[in-house]
Amino acid sequence: MTPVESLTGPHSRHPLEERPACRAPQPIVEIDRLSLYYGDKPAFQDVTLSINKGCMTALVGPSGCGKTSFLTCLNRLTDLIAGCRVSGQITINALDVLAPGINVIQLRRRIGMIFQKPNPFPLTIRRNLEFPLREHGIRDREQITQIIETTLRAVGLWDEVKDRLGSPALALSGGQQQRLCIARALALLPEVLLMDEPCSALDPLSSGVVEDLIVGLRGRYTILIVTHNLAQARRIADYAALFWVQNGAGRLIEAGTAKQIFENPRDPLTAAYVSGMRG
Repeated sequence: MTPVESLTGPHSRHPLEERPACRAPQPIVEIDRLSLYYGDKPAFQDVTLSINKGCMTALVGPSGCGKTSFLTCLNRLTDLIAGCRVSGQITINALDVLAPGINVIQLRRRIGMIFQKPNPFPLTIRRNLEFPLREHGIRDREQITQIIETTLRAVGLWDEVKDRLGSPALALSGGQQQRLCIARALALLPEVLLMDEPCSALDPLSSGVVEDLIVGLRGRYTILIVTHNLAQARRIADYAALFWVQNGAGRLIEAGTAKQIFENPRDPLTAAYVSGMRG
């Protein structure tokens, strides 16, 4: 059963609570010798990495080392950038992401993206969730109403907005907007969530609320999160990967469990970065 079918069947429910916890490593995303170029300039080169199902992997490293560019490869947002060239291989549950004939719209359903700055549509709160559902073939009004409530509850917004669903989403606070964007991604039942510094544009209180929400999603979704906040990465991640610029291109320096990366790094550069001596 596809995610759309699971939402549109006569007795379907939105299975936000039916996700396995992060236990034994089980790769869901496999990246092999992935490189990205903007024209002739490499953003990063030769990245090989496995991402485990139901776990949270933090991508850390200084600005300009290719972390965000790496994320955009995974759901083919790179297709929207003129002069962008990607080589290597990405598979998600055996799906060849870079295959020429792939349906990128369906791919982006399976791999949701949360950006650094909240980006709700300039529509009402309700329409922000209703619009993508209708675009993906969900027409039943009762089903849509159920999904809207379920996803808003999942991100802790329901009690805050249930009486003003017809109000503009842009009137929400920054933290509320970011939670709405997360709800919009969850409504489509993604397998993987990509998060590009989702807390960095928020005030400390809102950042804490969003971080707690993200932690609550661990085990139910496979999450890749870019963060410059090493304390945050150490708090929330199951796995971590350090990117760095070497010879003019981003490189993956080291990857492992968060505990190993932060407490017993193998590479001297990783040790220097997590201790605050570099970066």
